[in-house]
Amino acid sequence: MAEVRVMDHPLIQHKITYIRQEGVGTTEFRKIVSEIAGLMCYEATRDLKLEDVKIKTPICETTGKMLSGKKLALIPILRAGLGMVDGILSLIPAAKVGHIGLYRDPETHEPIEYYCKLPEDCGEREVFVVDPMLATGGSAVAAIQMLKDKGVKNIRFLCIIAAPEGVERMTQAHPDVPLYIGALDVHLNENAYIVPGLGDAGDRIFGTK
Repeated sequence: MAEVRVMDHPLIQHKITYIRQEGVGTTEFRKIVSEIAGLMCYEATRDLKLEDVKIKTPICETTGKMLSGKKLALIPILRAGLGMVDGILSLIPAAKVGHIGLYRDPETHEPIEYYCKLPEDCGEREVFVVDPMLATGGSAVAAIQMLKDKGVKNIRFLCIIAAPEGVERMTQAHPDVPLYIGALDVHLNENAYIVPGLGDAGDRIFGTK
């Protein structure tokens, strides 16, 4: 069964509650989504492996800790996932960035692929797939399957808000992929929107509604 972690950090909860409000404008919404992504990345990378390295400070030689093992890659699901990229890159600037483009069919609510561009060595990296919303789970399940089909083995999924239906679908389809969730909401409505949610994250990030 997949590891599912709902973030309990006070700053994450505070900022999510703030951007849920319909009166928050595009500029502020975009900025805070980026901040939430950075805070979530901090929590989601807590178990990355370290190795000892010898360094010289202005005072003396010493041994410190630095990240070891696999390098990192960041894969936003277009388009809303782009809103989380800068916040994560501010903590992990050396991470490579790929993109997966999916849109949701308005009738079936199922994902349709229109773009996929990944780092050449993505299969050798620890990959963070990001999307602000996990609603039906269709896009996330499809995106992760695309990565697995291309040889990617080490995958984590980060979302700001999730519905129980999406979490269940994800854990059933990809039990090997840990989920990091900012807030777990109540359910999906008849239009497959998360309740209480925050509306369409892509429209609010890019000001297209």
